[in-house]
Amino acid sequence: MKILFVSLGCDKNLVDSEHMLGKLAGRGFSMTDDETEADVIIINTCCFIDSAKEESIQTILDLARMKQEGVCKALIVTGCMAERYKKEVLKEIPEVDAIVGTSSYDKIEEAIRSACSGEKAALFDDLNRMPEGEHKRIMTTGGCYEYLKIAEGCDKHCTYCVIPSLRGAYRSVPMEDLLVEARALAEDGVRELILVAQETTCYGKDLYGQKSLHVLLKKLCGIPGIRWIRILYCYPEEIYPELVQTIKEKPKICHYLDLPIQHASDRILKRMGRKTSRGDLERIIGNLRQEIPDIALRTTLITGFPGETPADHIELMDFVSRMRFDRLGVFTYSREEGTPAAEMDGQVDSGTMQSRRDELLTMQQEISKERGESFQGKTLEVQIEGEIPEDHTFVGRTYADAPNVDGYFFVHSEEPLHTGDFVSARATGAMEYDLIGEYTGEVL
Repeated sequence: MKILFVSLGCDKNLVDSEHMLGKLAGRGFSMTDDETEADVIIINTCCFIDSAKEESIQTILDLARMKQEGVCKALIVTGCMAERYKKEVLKEIPEVDAIVGTSSYDKIEEAIRSACSGEKAALFDDLNRMPEGEHKRIMTTGGCYEYLKIAEGCDKHCTYCVIPSLRGAYRSVPMEDLLVEARALAEDGVRELILVAQETTCYGKDLYGQKSLHVLLKKLCGIPGIRWIRILYCYPEEIYPELVQTIKEKPKICHYLDLPIQHASDRILKRMGRKTSRGDLERIIGNLRQEIPDIALRTTLITGFPGETPADHIELMDFVSRMRFDRLGVFTYSREEGTPAAEMDGQVDSGTMQSRRDELLTMQQEISKERGESFQGKTLEVQIEGEIPEDHTFVGRTYADAPNVDGYFFVHSEEPLHTGDFVSARATGAMEYDLIGEYTGEVL
């Protein structure tokens, strides 16, 4: 039986998809990327914000055509949208044969068997159940890097966010399971591990009684074959001294942190339900840069949150100008039903949200270019990911660049370089988000 698997949304959702693929491959199912060959189509959905929800709905409708035309036997929907809109999906899209909740993805084979036998299936467990993941995943990232999801769920309850209602309370994955999974990835050729969760810096509090991300990192550093370890989604208020020291001391850990701060106006931060003030953020960022001078900091911001005034926006602009983040993403506020923010007064119109977003990104372009220019003449370690053959140019990333969200280093080389290689390259130029340089002749 051939499976077409479509994974939408974030990297954490991608890890769930790869676990499902690993389970199905281990049970004898084969995979295809041709929708006309698929016996079963599985869509792992996202609905974090409106645009993600629309993409999920459109993908389901597009692939429901295969069911209507009798090409496939079953259409299955999993993930966040299945969890959030279980009744609506089955009622409004009759072509869907089964839906699987976020805490039940390990039951995907059961869903396939039920759907193919003509039974409608809805598999939903307690939201705080931890699914049993497969240590042997089917990698979909190309093999050079992989995401390691270290926890599920979230306890933060920001007023704009639906994640706790879709993913449950914060649950850390046991350290021994993560080490087995990481070793398996390394044996399959993965050189960079990217640690993800809704919140990585609280790892271990529920299992071990204290924050234990630094302990996990030290153990991961001992796995042969892994060269880089990158940490995403660190809530700034949860960063603690032992973690900073571990990043500082262990050479495999990239001097890179993703800090989702969302805003800098104290008034808006309070309305968002965030646990930091502008003063806290400035202190935390200052300490990180003092302890690790070459650290690359990435953050994300939301414009147009309910009640955001022109003065709040100006304060956010001033904060970004002063902090000079290496990497910055900006999103317009998405009014999500069922969240406290959706009922707040002072909803901002879409045009204002967009113009404020554009102003921040325009400012950040200049900051990013200046920070890129500071690398000119320096020799950096670059992980190669691809090639532009006609230009004798290879595409890679430095420690300061997470895949799919940050920039690239375009390396000119007359010698062939290979995907997955770590090479030495000298930066000779900078664009808004990317670096240009020359291969120095050394594979690291």
